[in-house]
This record gives sequence, structure tokens and C-alpha cells, in this order.
Amino acid sequence: MKVTVENKKNLEKNLKVLIDKTIINKELEQRYEQLKKDVILKGFRPGKVPTDIIKKQFGKAVYGEVIDKILKESSAKALDEKKIRPALQPKIDLKSFGEGKDLEYTISITEFPEVKLDTLDKIKFDEYEIKIEDSDANKRIKEIAKNQKNFIEVDAAKVANDGDLISFDYKATVDGNEFEGNEGKNTQIEIGKDLFINGFDKQLLKAKKGDEINVEVILPENFPKKELVGKKSIFKCKINYVKKPKEVEINDEFAKTLGAKDLNDLKKIMSKQINDEFKNSLNMISKNQILKGLEQIKVEDVPQALIDEEIKVLGQGQTEEDLKKNKISLEKNASKRIKLGLILNEIGEKNKIRVDPNEIQAEIQKQLSMMPGQEKIIMDYYKKNPSASASLRGTLYEEKIIDFIKSKAKSKKIVLNKFEAEKIIKAENEKNLEEQNKTIKASRLNKDKNKTKKKENKAPLTKKTKKVSKK
Repeated sequence: MKVTVENKKNLEKNLKVLIDKTIINKELEQRYEQLKKDVILKGFRPGKVPTDIIKKQFGKAVYGEVIDKILKESSAKALDEKKIRPALQPKIDLKSFGEGKDLEYTISITEFPEVKLDTLDKIKFDEYEIKIEDSDANKRIKEIAKNQKNFIEVDAAKVANDGDLISFDYKATVDGNEFEGNEGKNTQIEIGKDLFINGFDKQLLKAKKGDEINVEVILPENFPKKELVGKKSIFKCKINYVKKPKEVEINDEFAKTLGAKDLNDLKKIMSKQINDEFKNSLNMISKNQILKGLEQIKVEDVPQALIDEEIKVLGQGQTEEDLKKNKISLEKNASKRIKLGLILNEIGEKNKIRVDPNEIQAEIQKQLSMMPGQEKIIMDYYKKNPSASASLRGTLYEEKIIDFIKSKAKSKKIVLNKFEAEKIIKAENEKNLEEQNKTIKASRLNKDKNKTKKKENKAPLTKKTKKVSKK
């Protein structure tokens, strides 16, 4: 195999590859020998079909198969031999081929640009630690208890008010006629939530055990009997009981209903839960500080083709008009993302950072544990969508690179309470929103300038030029 490199423009190169016909012929003969063992043709014993007969019958298909195999193997070898890392999928252009001929082709490549990594210990970031107080955990537990109401039945004289639970049997009619599914037994609703049929529970206010009440409602769009949608229906209701909400007592028994061993264990669980909620946001702030530090690293000649591909990703779902309107901001964001991606990838490659298949499986298992009852759905999703596993691998790869940078960079440890953490996260969100608005505003200003220029170009001349006679 002969490989020559032809430099084109910036990071674009052409590799000219020449494969001697003797290599191709050898591969063809080996494939024909394999076929002889498997091919069954009428008039010949298994394994005894002459090669020339096989060539005549399967020659074109075999040649295509062999050439495809040689192209894959030789192109990978050529890139490896010349130590070239393609930034995009290489394009292969066949120049000369055919039985009895040498194979000649060109590989068009856009290389990764050179990334000169500065020492990572110049990068600075804040490492946050949040201290959750007992009062924070207690407040969260009280909120949960408030939403987990206990209802106790009251005597027959007590009437139903907002927030009470009422049970009733009903029989419904439309225009005096019954219909399929018009009866219900022991139907429960919480007065004031309006979750049964719009306006239904308001008509049960002040009802008490044993009352018989006619409730008039308009049947909603999601009513099973489509022919009755929008019609007035009368529900004849008999009240079985009224229950009043009772405040849940926060104790060990309550804690056990939430999966904790006791109340102290529940407080620890709540503290960890609150900590994790803030940890993700605070870690993102630290990561953004690191990424801003990485932006100072120079990357020469970022391939425009990579930027164009990223613009397509960022612009997904936008109309043609929006894409034109946001062209500058999209290109700026795409260029920034590609540059950071190249830097992170270079750090990963130089430091031999890899994602083990077991790490991907561990992350999937983590997701399964967070969504009990949906394990099969999640597993099926990853099995049917290989791109989802690839995306997960990419996320884990980036996380490992960021962790590696953290181990080399200069960190400043900051201990926060819940209030301070909320304040920092809010300020960061506002800053990000302000930056987004600035980018959008700059894009609009540029669009307005372009419109003005177009109008100026189209504007008629104020003075008419007199024609000069040639006489």
C-alpha cells in the first residue's frame, strides 16, 4: 500500500492511496475459496464447484464485497500511518478500480486543529460545600406531612367544607335518559380541588351524611361517551360520609411510611436530599468557572465544517426566519462549543481518560434506582436507541475530564448554608439570562444594520445625471 499526503487548505488534506492489484487478487481468491465450501449448485457436489463457475455466478458481488473490506481496512491504516485524526467523517473518492487493476482512491479529511494546552494549574474555581441545618430538614418534613393528609369521619350532623373528603354513590342521566357507565359507588373527592368534573364538587359544599343531592354539570371533552360531550347531565348523589382532614403527626411511624427507619433517619435522608438538590447547581457553577478558564486556551483554525454541523444542532426546531435572525448568536455559540469540545477532547486524549462499559451500566442502574417501576421502559429505551448510550458515554467522558481538571486546578473552598446557596444560584441564573439577552440584542442590532444597508443600496439617486451628446 502506498500513501501520499497532499495539503490543501488549513486543516484540509487529501490522502492518495494506491493498493496493488496483487493484494486485491489475493483477497478475491481467499473469498472464492470460502465460497466453494458453502455454495451448492445443481450438478456439483458440495465443495467441488469450480472457481471459474463461482466467478461467473458471483464475481461482481464478491469483487464489491472485497473492495469494500479493503477500503475500510486500508483507509484506517493510512490515517494511522500518517498520524492523522479526522475531525469529521472522511470522504472516499474512488479514482481507479476493476478486476485486474490496481485500486486507487483519495481520502478527503478535515483534521483536528492543534490545541496547545497551558498548564491546568492556572485555572481557578470555587469548590462549594453546603451545610444543611436541622431546621432545613424539619421544614421539608413538615411540607411532606402537610401534603399527606389523614381524613377522619365525622358525625352525620357535620357538613362538608373546602378541604374535606366526601364519599358518595351516584346515578347520572342526560335528558332524563341513562347511559352506559352512568353509575358510581363510593366515589371520593376532596372538596375544592375540582378534579372530578368541572364545577361538580362546589355543589356538594355543606352536604352531610345521608343527604341526596342533584348535581348539574356539562360533560367535558374527555368524557368517555363522545356523543354526550358538551351536554348537561344530572348526577343524583347520595352522600355516604364526610371526612375532615387531620394533621399528620410527625413521629417514627410517619417516618416509616416514607421508607425511613425512624424520624432521625428521615431527617438524615431529607438533609441529603436537600444537599443533592443544591449540589448539582453549585457543581454547575464550578464547571462553568472551569470552562471559562479553558476558553483562554488558544485553538488555531477551528474547522468551519464542525461549526456548521454544530449550528444545525443548535438550530433544531427553529424556523428559517429565526435561523436568519439568530445567525450571529448561533455561530458564536457553535464556535465556542466546538472550541471547548476540542480542548476537553485533547485533555482526555493526552491523559488517556476513558469510559469503561461498566461505568455506563452503573449510570443506567443509577437511573433505574431513581425511577422505581419504570425499569423495563428505561432498559428498553437504551436497547432500542444506541445513540442514547453514546450520549450517556459522552456525558460521563466530559464529567471525568472535568474531575481530572479539578484535581490539577486551583480550588477555593467555600462553605455555605442553604440561604447563601440559594442566593448564589439565583445570581448565577440572572447573570446567564443577562448574557443570553445581550447576545439576542446584538443579533437583532446586526439584523437592523443589515436592513438599513439594504435600504441605502436600493435608495434612488437624488440628482439626475444628464446624458452627454456624442455630437
